[in-house]
This record gives sequence, structure tokens and C-alpha cells, in this order.
Amino acid sequence: MPPPTTSTSGAGSSSRAVPRSSTARSSSPTVSSQTVRTPCRLFHVEPPQARLPATKVAEMWTDSHCHLQGETDPAGVIATAGEAGVTRLVCVGTDAATTRQAIGLAAAHEGVWATAGLHPHDATQGLESVVPLVSAPGVVAVGECGLDYHYDHSPRDVQRAVFADQVALAAERDLPLVVHTREAWDDTFAILGPAPPAPTVFHCFSGGPDEARRALDLGCFLSFSGIVTFANAGDVREAAAVCPLDRLLVETDAPFLAPVPHRGRPNAPALLPHVAAGVAAAKKMGLGQVERATWVTAAEVFRLQ
Repeated sequence: MPPPTTSTSGAGSSSRAVPRSSTARSSSPTVSSQTVRTPCRLFHVEPPQARLPATKVAEMWTDSHCHLQGETDPAGVIATAGEAGVTRLVCVGTDAATTRQAIGLAAAHEGVWATAGLHPHDATQGLESVVPLVSAPGVVAVGECGLDYHYDHSPRDVQRAVFADQVALAAERDLPLVVHTREAWDDTFAILGPAPPAPTVFHCFSGGPDEARRALDLGCFLSFSGIVTFANAGDVREAAAVCPLDRLLVETDAPFLAPVPHRGRPNAPALLPHVAAGVAAAKKMGLGQVERATWVTAAEVFRLQ
């Protein structure tokens, strides 16, 4: 979930300068230490249309990875997202508690789905309490899970074991796998093996074109966050440029990683069109092409109805 420095060596990385908690997660290495770590509030979010390309705000966006669990007014956040055309949200679990909250939000709100997983920061909690939640209504994927060697909040051997167990769980349950990796590319690919669960999504992709090609060669999908709009994230834009449209997703990772021009403020799903505009610019194509492609791909990956 959240970010750190100007390095972009991890995907879905985690940079937390705050005490560990189920809602304080990091997903990338390219965000500055000034990134706000508190849940977003509606009055913080400028109109999503602000400074977007001179095309209408689209009406078919899927935020493939967000965290609504810390919101005081999740219904308002969801409604504001809908006004921006972001009408499908995947609310991601990172431990048993946040997974239960995601399941509750999915049950309460049309257009919201949940994932069930154990983040590498919390790998020492053990997977036992998460496994029963995978079969709950509204759960569309296992994760987020993976490896985070930047903070090492859990011992690396424990991270690897818990990640491998979730890879196996996704394969066993025939569910998509949502991967978080930071400064751990080689071990991540080693655990995924030559045939990762289909589909596997690298969330908040923050690698460069070489890492992108490694993931794509395995049949994986790449989900890009607000990092793609950051001035110092040229390698991430190169990765977006080489990613085929049918393997491309967009996400906010809200409340973290707000895209330019909202960087440094709490993020929200309503800002997803800014992320997509960054991807479209990197790919030298129209925003509408990214809109249509990611809408279809998200439905296929998460089997959304």
C-alpha cells in the first residue's frame, strides 16, 4: 500500500513512517515521505475532473485496488467515486480484520468487491484466520500478499512461507492472486514459479520494463497506481508503455499514493481517472482506450458481474 523514497525497485511496496496497523500499508517506493498517511476525507478531494485531459470524465472505471476500511464515511467515498465514473471498486484485505471489513463493505454497497489476504508486514499473524474468509460472498481474489524486504516487518523466511501458502491457496480455490512486492523481485518470481495462479496481478506496479516483461512472460497482469504520474517514476511509465492493454489494470491504492495533481493528500477512488491519464500518456494513446480496456480486463480478471 503506501510509499517511501524515490527508488522504484518494488511493486506494491510498503513505506510506512507511521506505527504499524492494518490500515497503514505501503505500496511503492516512489512516494515521498510527505505523503499523507491518514484516511482520505471527502472535503480533501478536489473534483476529479480538475486538470484532466480535455475529454469528458469517463463512466466505466474499475479501481482494482483500494482500502476503504479506514473511511469514516465509506458510502460517501463510494458515491463520490461513482460521480467520477469509478463504479467498480475492489476493496483489499491485508489481514483477517481488514478482510472482514472489506467483506462487509462489499455486502453493503453495490459495485464493491473484497479480497482476502495477509500482507507481508503481518505474516507472523499466520494465515489460519484468513483462510475461512476466502469463501465468503463477495471475495474475488486472494491477497494482497507477497514480500516486502524494504521494511522487513516480518522475518523474510516467514514472509516467503506465508506468500507461498497464499499462492497455493489461490490456485486451490481458483481465485486471482494479488501480489505486493518490494525489493524482492527474484524471490517473488521464484515463489510464483513458472506457472503462477491464473490470473496473478502485480498490484501498484513499481518496477521498470525489465520486471514488467518478467511478469508478463508468466501471463501476469500489471496494475498501475498514482506512481505512474510522479515525475521521478520514468521506469514505471516505461513499464506501462510495454504492458499490453489486455494485461493492464489501474488502481488508486487509496488512501495512499494520490496521483498528481493531488500528490501529498489522501487518495480516493474518485481520483482514478488521473492515474489512467498518466497511463494513457505513457502509452501515447487516448484516455478512452485505457478506459475501455481496463474495464474489460478488470471484469475478466476478477470475474465481476
